[in-house]
Amino acid sequence: MNGPIIRVFSVVLLLFGVLMYFTTRWTVIERDGLRDNPLNKRALLEEQRVHRGAIIAADGSTLARSTRRRDATYSRRYPQDGRFAQTVGYAFLSPGNAGLERQYNGELLGRDAGLDRALRRLQGREERGSDLRTSLDPVAQQVAIDALNGRAGAVVALDPRSGRVKVAASLLDYDPNVLRERKGQEQLNSAKGSPLLNRTTAGLYPPGSTMKVVTAIAALDSGRFTPGSVIDGSSGIDISGVPLSNAGGTDYGRIDLTTALTRSVNTVWAQVGEQVGKRTMERYMKRLGFYEKAEVDLPAAERLTSGTYCRKDGDLQLVPATDDCVDIGRAAIGQDVLLATPLQMAMVAATVANGGRLMRPVIATRAIDAEGRTTLENQPEEMSTVMKPSAARDLTAMMTRVVQEGSGTAAALLGIEVAGKTGTAERDVSRNITQPWFIAFAPADSPRIAIAVTIERTIGGFGGTDAAPIAKAVMESLLR
Repeated sequence: MNGPIIRVFSVVLLLFGVLMYFTTRWTVIERDGLRDNPLNKRALLEEQRVHRGAIIAADGSTLARSTRRRDATYSRRYPQDGRFAQTVGYAFLSPGNAGLERQYNGELLGRDAGLDRALRRLQGREERGSDLRTSLDPVAQQVAIDALNGRAGAVVALDPRSGRVKVAASLLDYDPNVLRERKGQEQLNSAKGSPLLNRTTAGLYPPGSTMKVVTAIAALDSGRFTPGSVIDGSSGIDISGVPLSNAGGTDYGRIDLTTALTRSVNTVWAQVGEQVGKRTMERYMKRLGFYEKAEVDLPAAERLTSGTYCRKDGDLQLVPATDDCVDIGRAAIGQDVLLATPLQMAMVAATVANGGRLMRPVIATRAIDAEGRTTLENQPEEMSTVMKPSAARDLTAMMTRVVQEGSGTAAALLGIEVAGKTGTAERDVSRNITQPWFIAFAPADSPRIAIAVTIERTIGGFGGTDAAPIAKAVMESLLR
């Protein structure tokens, strides 16, 4: 065989190898990614021919369903309009899928049906997906929306024993039904206030004094402090070389940690954060889910990571608590470089409520196919053991005092003990813009609900007066 023929043969062989590589890559290795890519309209067109399963609330009401068009394709409808807009999401040819509709796209389309799906096709029967059951409570969700009263913010409530999410309210909201039309898509994309943003999982805010609960977890469980440990609560104490004041400049003198949490004394908890240290604080934050996207069952693109953020090379970047840019004393009181999602802070409250064990938050409970068979079931799953039960009991007693006689009295429930913590993060001191927060769980002695509430950028708002009443209303609804 002469040289030119060998070269031609080599080129043909190389091209054949390239062809085989990309064919295998696209049809096997990256099949699911290409199929689920929102830019892949061919897959979306095929999905329009499937009777997509319904999404159903805990009370049996329908959150999403499919209706048949004249051309034998299906269109999605959302009977509860915007009540669960960001969590349930949407499924349309354009702009694609989001929320639970995207996360459980395979189940809703019946891709897990296997042989049954193939038989349906061969027999010419209607292709039908599985119905998705959720733990969402429509009544409590509406209470949360009404209590926010049009203010941008979020409410997350879950069962601390199982991690099942009961309320995931995000305002501003929107009506997903308008996304069927291009005009509606354009209006939402240009709307003020980012209504498409799921603030429960993708809203990052300074958590203010609710972070003192995290600091208390690290302090108590590490054995460095007890509820009775006494620290100087004077105002104007240097933290990282810069004076830190208490709210209103109040001097408390030497007080124990229980009183310091009840009165939300900044200088005490900043000193605790410094003495516990960056490495220990980071270790407990990681146990609680910080520094990783929350493992809730929503698309990764709709979840942001809580943690310490610093501006580097012009960009805001997630950094470890041990980074030189982190003032751990101020991070310990929820200020400076610390940012958290409402879901993350609900997980903090849930961990204390559950005796120190953090359960994975979950919205969908199971999927059921057209024949009534369970095709998917999300069982309660422990993510981590954050602290000892004894530390959780001590902290529960401290948080109960906050609601009984401290800054969280507006969340008190008649006949039910509530454990909670207020927070009022400073967003713009010169313009008196704040971020009110409240986290809590109830009943304190046998918790069934853990909750986090925040309101975006209020003028002079406080956690105790603005966020705590919202938490009270939602807890009352869920404990009814």
